[in-house]
Amino acid sequence: MNYEKITEHAWLDRTGDTPYLFFPVLRGLGVRHGFSTRLGGVSEGCFATMNLGFRRGDSEENVRENYRRICAAIGIQAEDLVFTDQVHKIHIRIACAQDKGKGYRRERDYREIDGQITNEENLPLLVFAADCVPLYLVDPVRRAIGLVHSGWRGTAAGIGAAAVRRMSEVYGSDPKDITAVIGPSIGPDHYEVGAEVRGAFEAYYTGEQLEACFCPSGPDRYLLDLWTANRIVLTRAGLSAEHVIVSGACTWSLSELFFSHRRDGSSRGSMAAFLCL
Repeated sequence: MNYEKITEHAWLDRTGDTPYLFFPVLRGLGVRHGFSTRLGGVSEGCFATMNLGFRRGDSEENVRENYRRICAAIGIQAEDLVFTDQVHKIHIRIACAQDKGKGYRRERDYREIDGQITNEENLPLLVFAADCVPLYLVDPVRRAIGLVHSGWRGTAAGIGAAAVRRMSEVYGSDPKDITAVIGPSIGPDHYEVGAEVRGAFEAYYTGEQLEACFCPSGPDRYLLDLWTANRIVLTRAGLSAEHVIVSGACTWSLSELFFSHRRDGSSRGSMAAFLCL
């Protein structure tokens, strides 16, 4: 095996021709998972090389070949992927076997979905990312998983907690059995926001929690720590602190590995998080 340590909790699997990030804690729980990088694909120009976004201006042929490669590397079927429909809200959907291929080879019959949960095997969930936080949720006791897109709006509204609640309601998950990984996303040193973003957090976070998430950087400007914010959301939802793992992989600073919307603007590719029982 050819593994490269990126951070303590995030490693790059270079075993095959298509590298991808994995998290040792999730491999220990026996789920197939990964996070794509910008390496190992066939796209060119600003999409080089592993672009997974159909709507970014890349050719569909290139994007589908990229999916074939990354899914083969992770050990899942591209034709079975179930896409979200990300709009920065906190709607969580239950995915089932009848959903296989929705978003990839079939039209989605759902809208405004930023997170999905399932307890069905061989049903790979996907969320897109290029700075926003992917949240991986795994309950090894009830054999259930969740995969969530948590941008600043979703984080401000506690989408991670919404997913944990749905897992508890639908599958009987005890939050203390759930392990969460806060996946690759923009780090706290590079995400500057305005006072309106801080204001959006005030409805969900206490004063002390706000101070932990926002570091002043100028008049009405702050550096927002999405990693800490999502850790707060998940522990408030009942997860044990030791079961909330921050990958620590910053999409902005690791430019050789990741696309970043803040760094690159709209002329870039898209990455994705994958999770499957």
